[in-house]
Amino acid sequence: MGHVEIPDTDLSGPVGLRGAPRPRDAASRNRTTAALERQFRAPTARRDGTLRAPFRRGFAPGAALVPLTDMLGLAAPAGLLLRAGDQPRPLAAAAVAGLLWAGLRAARGRYAAGPGARQGGAAGAVGDWLVLLGLLALLHTAAGSPVDPATAVVAVAPGLLVTAVATGVRTRPRAASRVRRVLLVGEASGAERAAELLTSRTDHDYRLVAAIPVGPGPLELAGVQIPGRLGSCPADDDVTTVLGGVYAHAADLVLVAPGPQMTGDRLRRLGWGLHDGGVALSVVSELSGVAAERVRPVTAAGLTLLHIAPPLRRGPQAAAKGALDRAGALFGLLALAPLLLAVALSVRLSSRGPVFHRQVRQGRHNRPFTMWKFRTMVADAEQLKARLVAANEVDGPLFKMRRDPRVTPVGRMLRRTSIDELPQLVNVLLGHMSLVGPRPPLPEEASRYDEREHRRLAVKPGLTGLWQVSGRSDLSWQETVSLDLWYVDNWSVAADLGLLARTVRAVTDGRGAY
Repeated sequence: MGHVEIPDTDLSGPVGLRGAPRPRDAASRNRTTAALERQFRAPTARRDGTLRAPFRRGFAPGAALVPLTDMLGLAAPAGLLLRAGDQPRPLAAAAVAGLLWAGLRAARGRYAAGPGARQGGAAGAVGDWLVLLGLLALLHTAAGSPVDPATAVVAVAPGLLVTAVATGVRTRPRAASRVRRVLLVGEASGAERAAELLTSRTDHDYRLVAAIPVGPGPLELAGVQIPGRLGSCPADDDVTTVLGGVYAHAADLVLVAPGPQMTGDRLRRLGWGLHDGGVALSVVSELSGVAAERVRPVTAAGLTLLHIAPPLRRGPQAAAKGALDRAGALFGLLALAPLLLAVALSVRLSSRGPVFHRQVRQGRHNRPFTMWKFRTMVADAEQLKARLVAANEVDGPLFKMRRDPRVTPVGRMLRRTSIDELPQLVNVLLGHMSLVGPRPPLPEEASRYDEREHRRLAVKPGLTGLWQVSGRSDLSWQETVSLDLWYVDNWSVAADLGLLARTVRAVTDGRGAY
């Protein structure tokens, strides 16, 4: 049978939705028409009329205005700037750039709504703009356009600002409406794992509202309602049980955790019923730590294959990252020279010892290099460290104390604002480090790495990174490793630009800096 008995009800007989028995007899089960009627009939669970209907995938509200805003926001200032620069056919060139911009954004899913939509925010707009520059360069070369390339880049720059601002305004008031209400379906082990991951983090748009276990195994999910249960074997009313849970809890997405009892054929039939009922379906993958941009679905021999692109290690993006690192470091050193001189003077006058603290760190492929920082501790800090090991406040090979007695008053201020890290721009200029990357470890830390942790050294360490914008010293060792590993495998130039922008906010906040 497709159902199991639920102990906490006084109803005898098969139960789909808890509290909503459906009488069945052998004759009706064996009739195909009766089975189909049961499969597609309306759920018997009472639905709260104040909750919104299941979501249908489509374009976001006001979808026609969004690409129009992007197109005009780029084309209008571009036309004016091209005309002011005495470029030939400025209106035609601006119109082409505007259409290409809106088409590129549409192709990358920036205007879609619902599960799988990738609006991307301001960071996504920066990435799209870089792609636009590449497309315009190709078009310029192929068509032999007389427009000056430097003027063209300046002309389309205001369009990026317009899109970034419009994206922020558009997504902020609608943040609540983008939250997906999830009904989880699966065997106990897979469902519990998916539920734990969904509820342990808040940086996503999925809210778990209910779960329907498959099979007789107990499902331990604190605070999550279980409106029904599917049997170990496929049954005629799998769809009505799940749809009933969807309507009872106003879910707009059914998330299935596959397992031995949720076979491919059973999942396909469940998908038929859900899609016919206007409910979105997603399947939990065993992949973890892989950005969606690296995954490409392909069908072969009736199978759905997920092709995973390798991490970026060489090629145009790696070359662009190297150029961005050195150009950014040089610009930073020149622009911040007065600040660096003032900080150096304050460090020198506030306590005995050198201005800079030089320390050996492990770089890419575990190669050692000397890293520069402003000194924030007393001169004999390394000798005093042995006495403080018992007061270490973090796990793993790191040593951190929230109120480290070795830190000087000036050093405490420098650490809170991260100004002590600025001399590392010299390391970036020399090629030892990158502007964005994992945290550079000490040799004794790296010597204790296991195989998983050692992968952090596959790229250059960074002046900032995911660990910097996600809590810094407030993170546990395993959280730091997980963030660094995600970056190592999924970095891109667009992501680096987004992290640099987020670093400004993290430094201003000062959270986790000590």
